Amino acid sequence: MAEKKLGRPVAFRGGGFAPVPRRWAGFAVFVSLILVAEWGTRAGWISALTLPRPSDVLDTFRELYASGMLFKHLGPSLSRLVVGAAIGVSLGISIGVLIGLFSYIRSGLVPLVAAIFPIPKIALLPLFVIWFGIGEGSKYALIAFGTFTPTVVATYGAVDNVDRTLIRMGQSFGLSWWSIVRKIVLPGAMPGILSGLRISLAIAIILLVAAEMLGAEYGIGAYILEAGSLYDLERLFAGVVILSVLGVVVSFGIGLIERYLLDWRL
Repeated sequence: MAEKKLGRPVAFRGGGFAPVPRRWAGFAVFVSLILVAEWGTRAGWISALTLPRPSDVLDTFRELYASGMLFKHLGPSLSRLVVGAAIGVSLGISIGVLIGLFSYIRSGLVPLVAAIFPIPKIALLPLFVIWFGIGEGSKYALIAFGTFTPTVVATYGAVDNVDRTLIRMGQSFGLSWWSIVRKIVLPGAMPGILSGLRISLAIAIILLVAAEMLGAEYGIGAYILEAGSLYDLERLFAGVVILSVLGVVVSFGIGLIERYLLDWRL
Protein backbone atom coordinates (compact mmCIF):
# COMPACT_ATOMS: atom_id res chain seq x y z
CA MET A 1 0.00 0.00 0.00
CA ALA A 2 2.83 2.38 0.89
CA GLU A 3 4.49 1.81 -2.49
CA LYS A 4 1.24 2.58 -4.32
CA LYS A 5 0.83 5.88 -2.46
CA LEU A 6 4.40 6.91 -3.24
CA GLY A 7 3.93 6.14 -6.92
CA ARG A 8 0.69 8.10 -7.32
CA PRO A 9 1.16 11.12 -9.67
CA VAL A 10 0.53 14.58 -8.25
CA ALA A 11 -2.03 16.64 -10.15
CA PHE A 12 -0.69 19.71 -11.96
CA ARG A 13 -1.72 22.81 -10.00
CA GLY A 14 -0.84 25.54 -12.48
CA GLY A 15 -3.71 24.97 -14.88
CA GLY A 16 -5.74 27.86 -13.50
CA PHE A 17 -3.16 30.31 -14.89
CA ALA A 18 -3.17 28.87 -18.41
CA PRO A 19 -6.18 30.20 -20.39
CA VAL A 20 -8.06 27.50 -22.26
CA PRO A 21 -9.96 28.65 -25.38
CA ARG A 22 -13.73 28.28 -25.16
CA ARG A 23 -14.75 29.39 -28.64
CA TRP A 24 -18.40 28.58 -28.16
CA ALA A 25 -18.74 30.94 -25.17
CA GLY A 26 -18.32 34.18 -27.14
CA PHE A 27 -20.61 32.93 -29.89
CA ALA A 28 -23.25 31.96 -27.32
CA VAL A 29 -23.14 35.46 -25.78
CA PHE A 30 -23.65 37.14 -29.17
CA VAL A 31 -26.51 34.82 -30.11
CA SER A 32 -28.19 35.31 -26.74
CA LEU A 33 -28.07 39.10 -27.02
CA ILE A 34 -29.48 39.00 -30.55
CA LEU A 35 -32.31 36.68 -29.52
CA VAL A 36 -33.19 38.87 -26.52
CA ALA A 37 -33.22 41.97 -28.74
CA GLU A 38 -35.39 40.25 -31.35
CA TRP A 39 -37.83 38.96 -28.77
CA GLY A 40 -37.98 42.30 -26.94
CA THR A 41 -38.69 44.33 -30.08
CA ARG A 42 -41.36 41.88 -31.26
CA ALA A 43 -42.98 41.73 -27.81
CA GLY A 44 -43.09 45.52 -27.61
CA TRP A 45 -41.18 46.14 -24.40
CA ILE A 46 -38.28 47.51 -26.46
CA SER A 47 -39.37 50.47 -28.58
CA ALA A 48 -38.67 50.32 -32.31
CA LEU A 49 -37.53 53.97 -32.02
CA THR A 50 -34.80 52.84 -29.62
CA LEU A 51 -33.60 49.55 -31.06
CA PRO A 52 -34.45 48.04 -34.46
CA ARG A 53 -35.18 44.39 -34.87
CA PRO A 54 -32.06 42.34 -35.60
CA SER A 55 -33.98 40.65 -38.43
CA ASP A 56 -34.60 44.07 -40.04
CA VAL A 57 -30.90 44.88 -39.70
CA LEU A 58 -30.12 41.57 -41.41
CA ASP A 59 -32.46 42.51 -44.25
CA THR A 60 -30.57 45.81 -44.56
CA PHE A 61 -27.33 43.85 -44.90
CA ARG A 62 -28.87 41.79 -47.69
CA GLU A 63 -29.91 44.96 -49.51
CA LEU A 64 -26.45 46.46 -49.07
CA TYR A 65 -24.81 43.34 -50.44
CA ALA A 66 -27.26 42.93 -53.34
CA SER A 67 -26.88 46.57 -54.40
CA GLY A 68 -23.08 46.45 -54.20
CA MET A 69 -23.01 49.38 -51.77
CA LEU A 70 -21.50 47.24 -48.99
CA PHE A 71 -18.17 46.90 -50.76
CA LYS A 72 -18.42 50.44 -52.14
CA HIS A 73 -18.36 51.71 -48.54
CA LEU A 74 -16.18 48.99 -47.05
CA GLY A 75 -13.38 49.20 -49.62
CA PRO A 76 -12.36 52.83 -48.98
CA SER A 77 -12.64 52.32 -45.20
CA LEU A 78 -10.32 49.31 -45.25
CA SER A 79 -7.84 51.17 -47.45
CA ARG A 80 -7.76 54.17 -45.09
CA LEU A 81 -7.49 51.95 -42.03
CA VAL A 82 -4.65 49.82 -43.40
CA VAL A 83 -2.57 52.72 -44.71
CA GLY A 84 -3.06 55.01 -41.69
CA ALA A 85 -2.58 52.28 -39.09
CA ALA A 86 0.48 50.86 -40.88
CA ILE A 87 2.18 54.27 -40.83
CA GLY A 88 1.30 54.98 -37.19
CA VAL A 89 2.13 51.51 -35.86
CA SER A 90 5.44 51.15 -37.71
CA LEU A 91 6.64 54.58 -36.56
CA GLY A 92 5.32 53.97 -33.04
CA ILE A 93 7.09 50.63 -32.61
CA SER A 94 10.36 51.96 -34.06
CA ILE A 95 10.45 55.06 -31.86
CA GLY A 96 9.21 53.13 -28.83
CA VAL A 97 12.08 50.63 -29.17
CA LEU A 98 14.58 53.48 -29.55
CA ILE A 99 13.19 55.19 -26.42
CA GLY A 100 13.50 51.94 -24.52
CA LEU A 101 17.11 51.34 -25.60
CA PHE A 102 18.77 54.77 -25.64
CA SER A 103 18.82 57.19 -22.71
CA TYR A 104 19.27 60.38 -24.77
CA ILE A 105 16.31 59.54 -27.01
CA ARG A 106 14.24 58.69 -23.92
CA SER A 107 15.10 61.98 -22.25
CA GLY A 108 14.26 63.96 -25.38
CA LEU A 109 11.10 62.22 -26.60
CA VAL A 110 9.27 60.92 -23.52
CA PRO A 111 8.22 64.46 -22.40
CA LEU A 112 7.02 65.16 -25.96
CA VAL A 113 5.02 61.93 -26.13
CA ALA A 114 3.56 62.63 -22.67
CA ALA A 115 2.49 66.09 -23.88
CA ILE A 116 0.70 64.94 -27.06
CA PHE A 117 -0.70 61.63 -25.77
CA PRO A 118 -3.66 63.12 -23.80
CA ILE A 119 -4.77 65.35 -26.70
CA PRO A 120 -8.08 64.09 -28.18
CA LYS A 121 -7.03 63.17 -31.69
CA ILE A 122 -10.50 63.86 -33.11
CA ALA A 123 -10.07 67.49 -32.04
CA LEU A 124 -7.09 67.72 -34.40
CA LEU A 125 -9.11 66.69 -37.46
CA PRO A 126 -9.81 70.32 -38.57
CA LEU A 127 -6.08 71.04 -38.27
CA PHE A 128 -5.20 68.03 -40.42
CA VAL A 129 -7.77 69.16 -43.00
CA ILE A 130 -6.01 72.54 -43.16
CA TRP A 131 -2.60 70.87 -43.50
CA PHE A 132 -3.42 67.96 -45.83
CA GLY A 133 -6.70 68.99 -47.45
CA ILE A 134 -10.16 67.47 -47.34
CA GLY A 135 -9.08 64.36 -49.28
CA GLU A 136 -7.41 61.15 -48.23
CA GLY A 137 -4.28 62.77 -46.78
CA SER A 138 -6.04 64.20 -43.73
CA LYS A 139 -7.71 60.85 -43.02
CA TYR A 140 -4.43 58.95 -43.23
CA ALA A 141 -2.74 61.53 -41.02
CA LEU A 142 -5.44 61.40 -38.33
CA ILE A 143 -5.41 57.59 -38.14
CA ALA A 144 -1.60 57.45 -38.19
CA PHE A 145 -1.25 60.06 -35.47
CA GLY A 146 -3.94 58.43 -33.36
CA THR A 147 -2.23 55.03 -33.46
CA PHE A 148 1.29 56.44 -33.10
CA THR A 149 1.19 57.71 -29.51
CA PRO A 150 -0.39 54.66 -27.79
CA THR A 151 1.94 52.38 -29.75
CA VAL A 152 4.99 54.36 -28.59
CA VAL A 153 3.88 54.23 -24.95
CA ALA A 154 3.11 50.50 -25.07
CA THR A 155 6.37 49.70 -26.85
CA TYR A 156 8.84 51.49 -24.61
CA GLY A 157 6.93 50.26 -21.56
CA ALA A 158 7.26 46.70 -22.86
CA VAL A 159 11.00 47.17 -23.47
CA ASP A 160 11.41 48.54 -19.94
CA ASN A 161 9.65 45.49 -18.49
CA VAL A 162 12.01 42.94 -20.04
CA ASP A 163 13.63 40.92 -17.27
CA ARG A 164 17.04 42.48 -16.54
CA THR A 165 18.31 39.12 -15.29
CA LEU A 166 18.05 37.75 -18.84
CA ILE A 167 20.00 40.74 -20.18
CA ARG A 168 22.75 40.26 -17.59
CA MET A 169 22.84 36.57 -18.43
CA GLY A 170 23.34 37.40 -22.10
CA GLN A 171 26.14 39.80 -21.20
CA SER A 172 27.81 37.16 -19.05
CA PHE A 173 27.80 34.78 -22.04
CA GLY A 174 29.54 37.43 -24.14
CA LEU A 175 26.64 38.24 -26.47
CA SER A 176 26.98 41.44 -28.48
CA TRP A 177 24.66 44.40 -27.93
CA TRP A 178 22.73 43.67 -31.10
CA SER A 179 22.39 39.96 -30.22
CA ILE A 180 20.96 40.87 -26.81
CA VAL A 181 18.45 43.23 -28.44
CA ARG A 182 17.46 40.71 -31.11
CA LYS A 183 17.38 37.54 -29.00
CA ILE A 184 16.33 38.85 -25.57
CA VAL A 185 14.88 42.37 -25.57
CA LEU A 186 12.61 42.21 -28.61
CA PRO A 187 11.15 38.74 -27.88
CA GLY A 188 10.66 39.70 -24.22
CA ALA A 189 8.91 42.95 -25.18
CA MET A 190 6.72 41.40 -27.89
CA PRO A 191 3.78 40.43 -25.58
CA GLY A 192 3.48 44.02 -24.37
CA ILE A 193 3.86 45.42 -27.89
CA LEU A 194 1.08 43.21 -29.24
CA SER A 195 -1.19 44.09 -26.31
CA GLY A 196 -0.66 47.76 -27.09
CA LEU A 197 -1.34 47.03 -30.75
CA ARG A 198 -4.84 45.83 -29.87
CA ILE A 199 -5.58 49.18 -28.26
CA SER A 200 -3.97 51.17 -31.07
CA LEU A 201 -5.97 49.44 -33.80
CA ALA A 202 -9.21 49.90 -31.85
CA ILE A 203 -8.42 53.62 -31.69
CA ALA A 204 -7.69 53.53 -35.43
CA ILE A 205 -11.21 52.24 -36.15
CA ILE A 206 -12.73 54.99 -34.00
CA LEU A 207 -10.71 57.68 -35.78
CA LEU A 208 -11.56 56.15 -39.15
CA VAL A 209 -15.26 56.75 -38.52
CA ALA A 210 -14.61 60.30 -37.32
CA ALA A 211 -12.48 61.10 -40.38
CA GLU A 212 -15.05 59.68 -42.80
CA MET A 213 -17.81 61.75 -41.28
CA LEU A 214 -16.03 64.83 -42.58
CA GLY A 215 -15.77 65.13 -46.33
CA ALA A 216 -16.02 61.48 -47.41
CA GLU A 217 -18.51 60.32 -50.02
CA TYR A 218 -17.96 56.62 -49.35
CA GLY A 219 -16.91 54.79 -46.20
CA ILE A 220 -18.52 53.24 -43.14
CA GLY A 221 -18.35 56.54 -41.27
CA ALA A 222 -20.08 58.40 -44.11
CA TYR A 223 -22.69 55.64 -44.29
CA ILE A 224 -23.41 55.88 -40.54
CA LEU A 225 -23.58 59.69 -40.71
CA GLU A 226 -26.08 59.58 -43.57
CA ALA A 227 -28.21 56.96 -41.81
CA GLY A 228 -28.18 58.97 -38.58
CA SER A 229 -29.21 62.19 -40.33
CA LEU A 230 -32.20 60.33 -41.82
CA TYR A 231 -32.92 58.56 -38.50
CA ASP A 232 -32.75 55.25 -40.30
CA LEU A 233 -31.98 52.96 -37.38
CA GLU A 234 -31.70 49.81 -39.47
CA ARG A 235 -28.96 51.30 -41.65
CA LEU A 236 -27.35 52.96 -38.64
CA PHE A 237 -27.11 49.68 -36.73
CA ALA A 238 -25.94 47.90 -39.88
CA GLY A 239 -22.99 50.31 -40.02
CA VAL A 240 -22.27 49.81 -36.32
CA VAL A 241 -22.32 46.02 -36.76
CA ILE A 242 -19.85 46.32 -39.66
CA LEU A 243 -17.48 48.23 -37.37
CA SER A 244 -17.92 45.59 -34.65
CA VAL A 245 -17.15 42.80 -37.11
CA LEU A 246 -14.12 44.75 -38.29
CA GLY A 247 -12.92 45.00 -34.69
CA VAL A 248 -13.38 41.27 -34.17
CA VAL A 249 -11.43 40.50 -37.35
CA VAL A 250 -8.58 42.78 -36.27
CA SER A 251 -8.49 41.16 -32.83
CA PHE A 252 -8.49 37.70 -34.41
CA GLY A 253 -5.61 38.72 -36.68
CA ILE A 254 -3.54 39.95 -33.74
CA GLY A 255 -4.31 36.66 -31.98
CA LEU A 256 -2.86 34.75 -34.94
CA ILE A 257 0.26 36.93 -34.84
CA GLU A 258 0.59 36.27 -31.09
CA ARG A 259 0.37 32.52 -31.59
CA TYR A 260 3.03 32.71 -34.30
CA LEU A 261 5.49 35.04 -32.56
CA LEU A 262 4.94 33.98 -28.94
CA ASP A 263 4.91 30.21 -29.31
CA TRP A 264 8.10 30.17 -27.17
CA ARG A 265 5.93 30.91 -24.12
CA LEU A 266 4.18 27.52 -24.33
